[in-house]
Amino acid sequence: MDVLHKVPVREQEAAARARNFAEVCLGYNEEEAVAEAERCLNCKNAQCVKGCPVAIDIPAFINEVKNRNFKKAYEIISESSALPAVCGRVCPQESQCEGKCIRGIKGEPVSIGKLERFVADWAREHGITPKKPEKTNGHKVAVIGSGPAGLTCAGDLARMGYEVTIFEALHEAGGVLIYGIPEFRLPKEDVVAKEVENVKALGVKIETNVVIGKSVTVDELMDEEGFEAVFIGSGAGLPRFMGIPGEQANGVFSANEFLTRNNLMKAFKEEYDTPIMRGKKVAVVGGGNVAMDAARTALRLGAEVHIVYRRSEEELPARVEEVHHAKEEGIIFDLLTNPVEIHVDENGWVKGMTCIRMELGEPDESGRRSPVEIKGSEFDIELDTVIMSLGTSPNPLISSTTKGLDINRRKCIVAKEESGATSKPGVFAGGDAVTGAATVILAMGAGKAAAQGIHEYLSNK
Repeated sequence: MDVLHKVPVREQEAAARARNFAEVCLGYNEEEAVAEAERCLNCKNAQCVKGCPVAIDIPAFINEVKNRNFKKAYEIISESSALPAVCGRVCPQESQCEGKCIRGIKGEPVSIGKLERFVADWAREHGITPKKPEKTNGHKVAVIGSGPAGLTCAGDLARMGYEVTIFEALHEAGGVLIYGIPEFRLPKEDVVAKEVENVKALGVKIETNVVIGKSVTVDELMDEEGFEAVFIGSGAGLPRFMGIPGEQANGVFSANEFLTRNNLMKAFKEEYDTPIMRGKKVAVVGGGNVAMDAARTALRLGAEVHIVYRRSEEELPARVEEVHHAKEEGIIFDLLTNPVEIHVDENGWVKGMTCIRMELGEPDESGRRSPVEIKGSEFDIELDTVIMSLGTSPNPLISSTTKGLDINRRKCIVAKEESGATSKPGVFAGGDAVTGAATVILAMGAGKAAAQGIHEYLSNK
């Protein structure tokens, strides 16, 4: 057995998957999972656990996989994570648990994420679900948002015996897992919907189509509805734009709108009544995971797609795996390039874009080298669609309608990292609503910390 290298993971062929929305990665079967688990050194002082934002007992669950006790492996993971089938697919393991794996010092790290996915999928296929607590403690907690932070916080509180209700603004629960991440990375019906059902199985109620700040306020939930604590996990859904000429033209999308139409509203399916512009030549501006998601979605809708990013490949913030998949599928990377103007035809539609070449200067406060324009290097690209993927901010609706809730200059809610406590007693917050756009697993970690913070607050109260 080759202990230095990972057991390869089967994937759809690039040429085939570039034209369908089926999942790219096919995951491990039982034999492959056991073989990969046998590479684990079962360290006494496991660094991988320190790299996991929700502190899964990684060596313990991998040891159960090695012994083919998959049910026990799932139970171990479930003690820490409410969404293992999600995390096994979309977490940046390379910079977290796998990044600290001791096996990776003299070879490749153990495929912790792929093993977590295998265990979660096995449990789902065998009908294994979390157990509901035998009784509740009578205390009511409201959770705003059904994304990864909200689902995690709600699940942990339900296990402790709290009566939890999640309020979701959209018509389907799941937050960014449903509307943001494409089907080919995270299947909605087979994975996300089942994970949401597992949280509901713990006794959590979910009310959809409730816009907090409009349908009802946080203050009303506490003063009139009898909720003793509130967790705000509403995410960061307000897109940013560049402010360049032509940005208001038809055919310019935020990545949020483009992905939501495709995912939540199923615009990629011919039989659905929610259209999406199927561009012939599309530019996606940005270099993060969301930019890769938008680009790969546009490709599957039949477009020639360019990623336009102002730094070099070395500075791309997207996961290495996502960049690799995008390149395999035929997406063109225009690096060290920045848009300066979008051209608009007489009918108000995008017809092209002027860009300028960039070079890298000194590092900025993020540690990355700052891009600097090369004067006189402007050039034009003909295209019919531009998707802006430049990050997002929290929607100010909740913070502006809640008395005594502090926000910072970026309009994010101010909350303590260790407990999620905000400036308003009884109100807690976490995930993208506090940090700005980040990863699923970091949002889950914040939801977990807030659940403990709420438990301590209500216990002391």
